[in-house]
Amino acid sequence: QVQLVEFGGGLVQAGGSLRLSCAASGSTVSSYNMGWFRQAPGKEREFVAAISWSGASAYSADSVKGRFTISRDNAKNTVFLQMNSLKPEDTAVYYCAAGRVLRITTSYNYWGQGTQVTVAS
Repeated sequence: QVQLVEFGGGLVQAGGSLRLSCAASGSTVSSYNMGWFRQAPGKEREFVAAISWSGASAYSADSVKGRFTISRDNAKNTVFLQMNSLKPEDTAVYYCAAGRVLRITTSYNYWGQGTQVTVAS
């Protein structure tokens, strides 16, 4: 079992930055690939970024490429999402997730409760 708790959401002006954190607990959490997903009101949940269990591989959605960076600190069982140049369309609830296969989003079967990010124009 893996438990995930997200921190760091809030209200920010367009062009600003936020850093989300996801604290993970569980006996084998460092062996999981970790991802960030988001869901805007009235929309489907979508993939944002993911990082391999070792941190050696990472990839992100085209909509956030060059603006968002995912990283992890396995010593602290924490995953981060640095979000720069935020846009109003980035407004959503952001979820942290753990999965076994990096590039198969349906393999992410542990989820946090989400943290709200609101970008004001």
